[in-house]
Amino acid sequence: MTQQKLPPRRLAVAPMIDWTDRHCRFFHRLLAPHAWLYTEMITTGALIHGDVPRHLRFNAAEHPLAIQLGGSDPAALAHCAQLAEQWGYDEVNLNCGCPSERVQSGAFGACLMNEPALVRDCVAAMREKVSIPVSVKHRIGIDTIEDYAFVRAFVATVAESGCTTFIVHARNAWLKGLSPKENREIPPLRYEFAHRLKQEFPGLEILVNGGLTTSEQIEIQLGHVDGVMIGREAYQNPWALVEWERHFFNPEWAPTREQVIEALVAYCAREKAEHGAPVRAVARHILGLANGLPGARNFRRMLSDSQILRSDRPELIREAWEQITPANTIISA
Repeated sequence: MTQQKLPPRRLAVAPMIDWTDRHCRFFHRLLAPHAWLYTEMITTGALIHGDVPRHLRFNAAEHPLAIQLGGSDPAALAHCAQLAEQWGYDEVNLNCGCPSERVQSGAFGACLMNEPALVRDCVAAMREKVSIPVSVKHRIGIDTIEDYAFVRAFVATVAESGCTTFIVHARNAWLKGLSPKENREIPPLRYEFAHRLKQEFPGLEILVNGGLTTSEQIEIQLGHVDGVMIGREAYQNPWALVEWERHFFNPEWAPTREQVIEALVAYCAREKAEHGAPVRAVARHILGLANGLPGARNFRRMLSDSQILRSDRPELIREAWEQITPANTIISA
């Protein structure tokens, strides 16, 4: 796919640890053919010292697909970027936004915003080794630094590497005192910082991330920046991806939930046969598919019940769906 024309990054699903694994991404791709998908953050240490196929394996249907790397050593990042390109990823993204203490102890994530020259060198090292794009995802500030000049200087310095795509999580990251969850909710959103970056750096591709949940909100942001990245809403209310695909890419897009269910049953059977993946590995990501429908609670209960899941049959997904609608009844978008 890297040799084919890729869709613009108008809509992307955020990298989310423990959430956006390959099963989740396959599910999201069924809902939104044009959205850019991102892996969970994968550290350079995990790739260099761990099981590379386990970390990098993905389904060809997931394209366009970016890998998010966590690290701060230019040579290690360059090596991992090469691995990603060899495995067929369409983009490499450097995490400069995660505020967790575990990430800070590794001297990467959001704390890298305090070292823009190092980030520049990391991106330059990766760009030297790969032909696919290298992007950066970052916050707008660190702790009590709330001056636009801080993020402007960061982007200006990193752009010296030749990086042209910046994904702006429009909140500060508090490195002490807030949990990662609180860091996604408590620091106020300042979309205007991303808007100003686009105004001052019109040659850069700027995406904004944080707090967006509706087509109307996305539409407003697309009047100021090149694209949006959606996180929790895409995961917890996945059918919204169908609406966004239809709204921003293809007005004729009209899959049914039943079609998605049947595709997932087939996917589970293949994954089980080829890689030994248990049904629960897929089922845990689709609990929001029935949101708002009669019987949604039973759907979620069946796909969360360890006793039921113990049989490990792909057909469990279809049987759970039958709690919502009689067999052969199509539920439209």
